[in-house]
Amino acid sequence: MSPRSEPIDVPIRDESIRLGQFLKLANLVESGAEAKPVIADGAVTVNDEVETRRGRQLVPGDVVTLGPLAARVATREVEIDVPW
Repeated sequence: MSPRSEPIDVPIRDESIRLGQFLKLANLVESGAEAKPVIADGAVTVNDEVETRRGRQLVPGDVVTLGPLAARVATREVEIDVPW
């Protein structure tokens, strides 16, 4: 098994995101068309378990791995920095 990189945090807009969409967002694949066979072939894991459902809902904290690359679903925290 190849060494895995430390997961990078990839913020999402909503409370959850589908696996196929997240692979594109995290630049793990170039397109949704590329995501489908990669997922179907069992090359993608979610939290260290092989996932073959492109529509799998991911939530913040989930770690998606493809080969040596890993990305963690993160929330888009909005910091409000006002002087009062």
